Amino acid sequence: MASEILRAMTSDGSARIIVINSTDIVNTAIGMHHTASTATAALGRVLSAASMMGSLLKEKENSLTLNFRGDGPLGGVLAVSDYMGNVRGYAVNPACDIPRKANGKLDVGAAVGKGGLYVIRDEGGKEPYVGVTNIITGEIAEDITAYYAESEQIPSLCSLGVLVSPDGTCRAAGGVLVQLLPFADENVITILEQNAPGLSNISRLIDGGATVEEIAKIALAGIEFDVFDHYEVEYKCTCSRQRTLDALITLPEGDLAEIFEKENFMHTECHFCDAKYCFTKEDIENHRKNS
Repeated sequence: MASEILRAMTSDGSARIIVINSTDIVNTAIGMHHTASTATAALGRVLSAASMMGSLLKEKENSLTLNFRGDGPLGGVLAVSDYMGNVRGYAVNPACDIPRKANGKLDVGAAVGKGGLYVIRDEGGKEPYVGVTNIITGEIAEDITAYYAESEQIPSLCSLGVLVSPDGTCRAAGGVLVQLLPFADENVITILEQNAPGLSNISRLIDGGATVEEIAKIALAGIEFDVFDHYEVEYKCTCSRQRTLDALITLPEGDLAEIFEKENFMHTECHFCDAKYCFTKEDIENHRKNS
């Protein structure tokens, strides 16, 4: 089943909610990056979070980058989303697979480690917006909640989960992001807090067959709300041979000359989808002349 996002708002305008079933996105990432179980859980959570956050962008050309630069064995994890929530990403060390916690759960926090969380929103201005906070737990959801509170002053609740099968595939993955809007009603806030424990294991809900609509109803139980869209999203890399050539012609000619002194070909590989491209010196020179 394709991954999907639901976006809704309480009828009184107190809060908005985004729910994602990202199982297909995570399985696509596993197929491309061949991630070990702990890396899968970390990357899947970051992809899910970036997709939901990206869906809050306003314009088609906008993008959002979510970058966890931790000192753990994962070596960092990054995801980029467009304004619809289509997303791509990678873990620096996809083979990361450390011992589980005492409760049997994958130890994403230890894999990520301590460091900085960088949120970059490119909304068409001269310079993109960059928000930076410390990684709090490395478990991703808590870090997203802290980022919104500290950097954007938006009270939020984020829940993320990735359930990895013994064979390394993703059985279920998803997330919920609930955010209070200005002048939120205190009664609504109280109900949201009471409902929050029901979202503590989002991947189990999805694995049990819960739809994004049903998960929204759990989060907003006792509150009237309106769904304003529900659509499919995917793991979507934007790389191409043309885009790679566009980037290569910006390199200093001296650097390119040094590369081609050693080899007749230049090989590049996309971090997001592992696509490989090969270029000759003539390829780059011709592209520079025609650009």
